[in-house]
Amino acid sequence: MSETYAKRLSAILLDAVTDKDPQMQEQVCGALCDFGESKPAEVLSACEEHLRLHEKLAHPYRTIILRAMEIVVSNHISELDKDTARAIILLASNEMTKVKELVSDWQQAASSVLVAVGRRFISSVMEELLSKFQPGLLPHPCTVHTLASLSVSNVFGVVPFLTSILSTMLPMLGAAKHDSMKVVFCCALQRFSESILEYLANLDQAPDPTVRKDAFASDIFGAYDILFHQWLQSGGAKLRLAVVEALGPMSHLLPSEKLEEQLPKLLPRVLAFYKKHTETVHVSKSLGQILEAAVSVGSRTLDIHLNSLLAALHAQICVPVESSSPLVMSNQKEVLRCFTVLACCSPDRLLAFLLPKLDTSNERTRVGTLQVLRHVINAAAAQMEVKKPVILSSMKLPLLDTNNKVKRAVVQVVSAMAHHGYLEQPGGKAMVEYIVQQCALPPEAEIQKLGADSEALAADSVRAISVSTLYLVSTTVDRMGEVLWPYLLEFLVPIRFTRALSPLCRSLVHLAQKRQEAGAHAPLIQYNGNVHLPSPYAITTRLLVEHCGPGRWWRPQLCLLQAVSSHPYVGDGRGAASLRLLNVLHQDIHPALGQRWVTAIPLLLEHLDEYSEETLSQKEWEEKLLVVREEEKTRVSLLWEQEEKTRFLRDSLAVVSDNTWVCHLTLEMCKQLPNYNGTPLEKNFLYKCVGTTLGAASSKVVRKHLRELLETARYQEEREHEGLACCFGICAISHLDDTLAQLDDFVKSDVLRKSAGIFNLFKNRSESEANKVRSALILCYGHVAAGAPRELLLARVEADLFWNMSECFSTKVLGIKVETQDPALRLSLVQSVCMATQAICSSAHSSSFHLSRKAELVAQMVEFIRAEPPDSLKTPIWKKAMLACTYLVTLEPALEEQVQADLIHSCLHRVMAVLPEPEEGDSPQESLYLDTVQVLKDLLTSLLLWNMTPLGLQVMLEHLSPWIKSPRGHERVRAVGLSACLLQFFLQHLQISALVPFHNLGLLIGLFSPRCADLWPATRREAVSCIHSLLYLQLTCVGFSRDYQDDVAEQLLSLKDGLVHPDPAILFHTCHSIAQLIAKRLPPDQLINLLLTLFESLGDPDKNCSRAASVMINCLLKERGNMLQEKVPEIVSVLRSKLQETQEEHILQAAQHSVFALATHHCASVVSNLLGSPLPFDSHTCTLWRALALEPGLAAQVLGLLLEKISKDVLFEESQAFLLSSTPDRVATLLPLAATCALHEVASAPASGPAVLELYPQLFVALLLRVSCTVGVQPPRQLQAKERRSASSGLASRSLEPCSSAVDALQAVLVRGGNEDVVQCMELDGGWQLLRTSAGHEEGVTRLASAMAKFAGPRLPLVMKLLFTTQSSMYEVQRVTSTAFLAELLSSNVVNDLMLLESLLYNLMARQKDTSARVRRLVLHGLANITLGSPDKVQTHSPQLLTAMIGGLDDGDDPHSLVALEAMVGLARLMDLVDAWDLHAVLLHIAVRIRPFFDSERMELRSVSIGLFGHLNKACRGDCKDVFLEQVVGGLVPLLLHLRDPHAPVVTACRFALRMCGPNLECEELAAVFQRHLQEGHDLHFGEFLNTTCKHLMRHFPDLLGRLLSTSLFYYKSSWEDVRAAAPMLTGFLVLHMEAEQRPQVDLEQLLTALQLLLKDPALKVRLKAVKTLGRLVKFA
Repeated sequence: MSETYAKRLSAILLDAVTDKDPQMQEQVCGALCDFGESKPAEVLSACEEHLRLHEKLAHPYRTIILRAMEIVVSNHISELDKDTARAIILLASNEMTKVKELVSDWQQAASSVLVAVGRRFISSVMEELLSKFQPGLLPHPCTVHTLASLSVSNVFGVVPFLTSILSTMLPMLGAAKHDSMKVVFCCALQRFSESILEYLANLDQAPDPTVRKDAFASDIFGAYDILFHQWLQSGGAKLRLAVVEALGPMSHLLPSEKLEEQLPKLLPRVLAFYKKHTETVHVSKSLGQILEAAVSVGSRTLDIHLNSLLAALHAQICVPVESSSPLVMSNQKEVLRCFTVLACCSPDRLLAFLLPKLDTSNERTRVGTLQVLRHVINAAAAQMEVKKPVILSSMKLPLLDTNNKVKRAVVQVVSAMAHHGYLEQPGGKAMVEYIVQQCALPPEAEIQKLGADSEALAADSVRAISVSTLYLVSTTVDRMGEVLWPYLLEFLVPIRFTRALSPLCRSLVHLAQKRQEAGAHAPLIQYNGNVHLPSPYAITTRLLVEHCGPGRWWRPQLCLLQAVSSHPYVGDGRGAASLRLLNVLHQDIHPALGQRWVTAIPLLLEHLDEYSEETLSQKEWEEKLLVVREEEKTRVSLLWEQEEKTRFLRDSLAVVSDNTWVCHLTLEMCKQLPNYNGTPLEKNFLYKCVGTTLGAASSKVVRKHLRELLETARYQEEREHEGLACCFGICAISHLDDTLAQLDDFVKSDVLRKSAGIFNLFKNRSESEANKVRSALILCYGHVAAGAPRELLLARVEADLFWNMSECFSTKVLGIKVETQDPALRLSLVQSVCMATQAICSSAHSSSFHLSRKAELVAQMVEFIRAEPPDSLKTPIWKKAMLACTYLVTLEPALEEQVQADLIHSCLHRVMAVLPEPEEGDSPQESLYLDTVQVLKDLLTSLLLWNMTPLGLQVMLEHLSPWIKSPRGHERVRAVGLSACLLQFFLQHLQISALVPFHNLGLLIGLFSPRCADLWPATRREAVSCIHSLLYLQLTCVGFSRDYQDDVAEQLLSLKDGLVHPDPAILFHTCHSIAQLIAKRLPPDQLINLLLTLFESLGDPDKNCSRAASVMINCLLKERGNMLQEKVPEIVSVLRSKLQETQEEHILQAAQHSVFALATHHCASVVSNLLGSPLPFDSHTCTLWRALALEPGLAAQVLGLLLEKISKDVLFEESQAFLLSSTPDRVATLLPLAATCALHEVASAPASGPAVLELYPQLFVALLLRVSCTVGVQPPRQLQAKERRSASSGLASRSLEPCSSAVDALQAVLVRGGNEDVVQCMELDGGWQLLRTSAGHEEGVTRLASAMAKFAGPRLPLVMKLLFTTQSSMYEVQRVTSTAFLAELLSSNVVNDLMLLESLLYNLMARQKDTSARVRRLVLHGLANITLGSPDKVQTHSPQLLTAMIGGLDDGDDPHSLVALEAMVGLARLMDLVDAWDLHAVLLHIAVRIRPFFDSERMELRSVSIGLFGHLNKACRGDCKDVFLEQVVGGLVPLLLHLRDPHAPVVTACRFALRMCGPNLECEELAAVFQRHLQEGHDLHFGEFLNTTCKHLMRHFPDLLGRLLSTSLFYYKSSWEDVRAAAPMLTGFLVLHMEAEQRPQVDLEQLLTALQLLLKDPALKVRLKAVKTLGRLVKFA
């Protein structure tokens, strides 16, 4: 039986091999392998029999079976008996040789089977193979191929046979006619040779240690003779390549004399293959083996062919290597291996060939030669030892090559040289210099010189390789220390090595530290006459200056201090590297620096390590690095920002305190100035360093160097002016007199004249050149003023500074001063005046200082401001000029009124009119403008300080008034912002000694109030700030203290948020609130002025401001109108006459009052006339309807009339629009629709609240039923025609939907009835939208009822009473709506609290027999809701409730089972609350009734029924558990399989049901599995879970196996693919865990038949699972 079953199972799997899907084929192969793990002999026998009986089976399927056989054999080779092995050998041999043609996959699989068997049964395999390898007969190619593979896999087993095999094969070689056969023989000879060599290399482990190479020599030579002399001559390309591959290992087995004899012919022929084949890796490998064999026998033939060998190999190494071509890479490795062999035997000849190649200009030749040279330096170090000088001298030309590929190769050669002692030889330093040059290589140069085929530079770039090489050589090669130190110091100073500073510093630091360890106190730098080493001054200057650039990493001149201060991470961390080198060299730079630098530099480095380039705080870092002495802070802060960056140098000079050393350092800095002519930013910093050092030098040195700087400065470079000026400014800190003296002498010279002067340098200057000199000198005076000691400045500023600035600025023509129009010169003067005046103001005695030139300087600045283009801001002249005026204004004497007015007008005219920049981020122009505006604010406040009175404030605001009312928004926002600043400043600095009336308050508030609604939000906020300040000014003027907090004024600030909101309603409401606050604090005598100003604002070009003025006027009239004697009837008449002309809010309000007065006397007539207005109502009509709600009594009359129109008229008419239409269209009647719209308008008015409360139940029920009757109802015909006419004419028309109008009216009633929470709740839940649609109407009603129960409970009794009367309505929609509403009320406890439960239950149960299935379903839904609202009442009514639900299960009039679905949902909800005895009586009935729904096509029925089953399990624990166990067992398989249901709700229900079933199965392990794996929210690994479940089922319920299997077979035909795939999984796991005694329960025939059918399933996943299950059925074998 077992043997028959195993064959049957194997046959099924083998039949499934023919599946077309490759994945399925692999699964079948895997199943066979799994079967073979337990029954290897049976599986192999079945496979053998299947292949033997199915001769016509296609070879792809035979290949799969053979692959499975190979795996089984490989894994169980030790278990095979000889008979099975013999059968397999015969089968595989037959499969392999069945057809003469080569079918690679099939025959390879058969060959692999033989090879696998041959690992143990080598004799049997060899016997079979040799039987087909007979002398005189050409064997099948696969036979030879298998012998070759066997020789590799079982060397010790096959080599003893090779003697006979080779003797048999040798005659066959001549009989082979086809190249394919010859290729097979070549591959076999190659493998045989490799096996023999491996055997001979491991004789100590071989079974026969007597085997010698000579035993194979004659046969190998015979084969060699045929391959070389015959096949190599006449064969195809593939054959020739195979021959060459074989000749390599064969050459090692040839007799020595034969090899020597054949080499003259063999080598040229092999080399010739380089020209004939593109893939030359095999040729190179074979050549390397031949060369090794030749060298091993001491062949002399190599010398003869050495040149040709070298030439051919060199050509191969020069082939460009593609990173994506592994064959080319492998070929180069083999070629280099050949060079190694030749280098060991003929080093002289090799170098004689290679070194001249370095002189060629061809890139590939030079790169290839360098690669070979590097390789032989490393691989043949002993042979190259005496050749070092020759190799070094040959590198001269490659060092000059500019090609990046050559450079990379040279760097790699130099690296190899360093490791082998080459650089210690003469000429080695040139190699070091070359590496440093490459470290300094700019990226532009690398990119420019790369070819189009080159890859992007990354870590493989020339510079990256050079940097890593330099550091590696410095740190890992001990012998290089003497070579590199102090030689590397020579590269610090030259400019061309700037980019190499970072790697140089790192290497030097490492070398210096090693030397310090060797000799702790010895100087690191021993000059000893070495003139090439840089001096300490040069090193200091270089390391301080060469890193101060702008941080642009591609510039060659970058500086440490900038890298350390502004950009410390630029240039590979150049800042930190330079700091470390300075720290190491401090003793050699100056002994006194040690203690200072050793303490300071590590702290700076530590700070750098804590941050990155992105996270470093610039301000914090500069404070750590650059803070100057306290007494100099004020002066240096007036200089350029980078002047503070000389702090490190300043401290160093102070520590040294050696005038001679300082003089040398100054001289060195001056000498290096010309080096930076092309980089003005770096040169500027060097100027500042010069100024710093001069500050520490003697007076004589200062005068000499300052004079030289003035004479040698390159004035034509405007960017250099700043550096020169900063140098003088810093120097002036310590040497003011010397600095001014040198400047005065220079100004008095002929340098500024056009004619020849005393200096040849300034001969024949043009006007432009002279202006540049004057510009630089003016800047120098400005910086000198900024840096000068304050106690000396005031006495010198007018005579020595301003006078000389003026002299430099103007020229004399015929003795008359003429001012230049040069913009750069103007800017220099403005900057210098600004710096000088700022310095004056910072002096302690500035308040008593009298500046006689004040008016002249102010006039000069105003002229400059006016001269600039009015609508743009290109230069900082405005900013600097106004800043200078700001400082000038604060000084004595005071300016005249006209001068002040001209200054203010000029500044405002220029700044306000500038067009705003496009919003493109923080552009330079935008930043400059913002700075300019800030300066303007400071200027105006400085001017205001001279007249701190209300009149002075009014004068200042009068200047701003045209800009405040400007039609251009950007001008208004700027003007109002300036006004706010001025008012705030005035308020803060106002000093009141007596009560002062503020007569202009009304005018000023009227100026700013309309701006609270400006189109620009910023203008609104600033306007409120202005009003706030004005109110406090009023309070201050009438005697309140400055710190008094007024509640009304403070409320203004809280209104700013409302002004930001774009909604006009909120905006104007905020304006109304502002007006209310103004009215509370405005003095009576100012009201008229304010109103007149606001009336003027009604014509404001900004419509928002005009409307705001109207709002504020109305508010003021309301709050303070009793003072103005206005007549209400006349005002209303005027506003009504304008109703058709405008939509202004105050006119609309007047019209409302008029209608209200009319309706007080004629309510019915007004309502009747308004109802006759055309629908939809226009805005004027709506406004009039809302006016009727102003008084509660009138509003109640209007609502009553409208309610009567809605309730008593016909709701809709039915008409058939088309003859062929199956259902009639419902069209709304006109009068109820108009009444509904009018009711909405009335109820929308806030004043209608009392009236709505009075009629709340009637309004609510009527409108709710109105909504139900208008769902899907069309507008009246005349409205439809009107809309069509409007659409055809292109006019926009507001459509009117009956249902939406009813919903809107209902919302308005709820809001006005105080139930805003209901409306908001419905809005958030989407209830209103649902209420409007046919599909969502029931849900909308349900949500409305829920919201009413939650927020309007006390209103429900009357509402329910009215709804009860509608339960018998003739309209089904009204019955559905009322039932849905009442049903939902049961979910709330409010009905219990209001004692409405009994009546509500009675009413709903009475509707169980309603003719509408929708009503019956809603009744069940409502009855189940009692579990939510009154759970404590469930037991009281449990018999009635259960009866109703079971009746719903048996409802036969519902074809879609919706009533049954609702009944199941209700039962699930009632399960935990009903009386236990009542439930137990119906438990089985419910379980049986819901079981068919488990496999329903509808997802809802499946999920609900399964969930209810889980609740039944939960409820039956106890006495009824045994009775219910049968139902649990029957439902177990469906629940497990529906875990793979395609719908998530079903899966969730199954998880719950299984967790509930667990305890009823009385198996703790299984219940624990269900609880652990099926928790909600946890991912389920279905296979693992099912496996564990089946294991416990079979362990605890072995008798259920047959039933579970038969049930699972039912789902083999499921319509859901995933369930269909899960069914065989369940079967397989059950079988996997069953015991032997359970086998009688399994109908194997039925099971196998079902699985066979699944193997033909269209779904791949199903077929895969079926195959997997078949693999598990091995247990039955």
